[in-house]
Amino acid sequence: MTAAVETSAVRGALSRFASGVTVVSTVLDGTDHAMTASAFTSVSLDPPLVLVCSHKTSRFHEAVLESGFWAVSILAEEGLAASAWLANRGRPLDDQLQGVAYHREASGAALLDESLSWLECTTEATHDGGDHTILVGAVTGAGVRDGVDDPLLYYRSHYGTIVRRPESEKSVLGEKA
Repeated sequence: MTAAVETSAVRGALSRFASGVTVVSTVLDGTDHAMTASAFTSVSLDPPLVLVCSHKTSRFHEAVLESGFWAVSILAEEGLAASAWLANRGRPLDDQLQGVAYHREASGAALLDESLSWLECTTEATHDGGDHTILVGAVTGAGVRDGVDDPLLYYRSHYGTIVRRPESEKSVLGEKA
């Protein structure tokens, strides 16, 4: 039998994992639904799959399950205000993207203009993840915003960006970068 772990200890440990910041969006019955998410990752390149975790009690959760498609905007540092706004659970649903610059591509879901890159997905699978649902998406479209290379990061409830060092994964191993 495994001993219970205190929620505060788990939260404290996980807050020490720096992550990128995304906005995940969908459209249902003509209404945009969006949420800020750091629980996002690549699953596979062949076939191209990604995943995001959605809290089961959020408005976004039901909308994305019903629509069956979603888009991920991987935010640049300049997307901080949009990220903070879309992380606010009390915001109104109608016109929640007012004041947020975005465009739409094939899926019709909002893709934030203050992004480094974006992906469009159809839901391939869902898995129970406790108080979240793990959404696995088949990537149906992708794009990169040229000329911008400063990611928005999240660490211990604070936003940040990277400080570039001259070392790379390859140079540390003695290979040419």
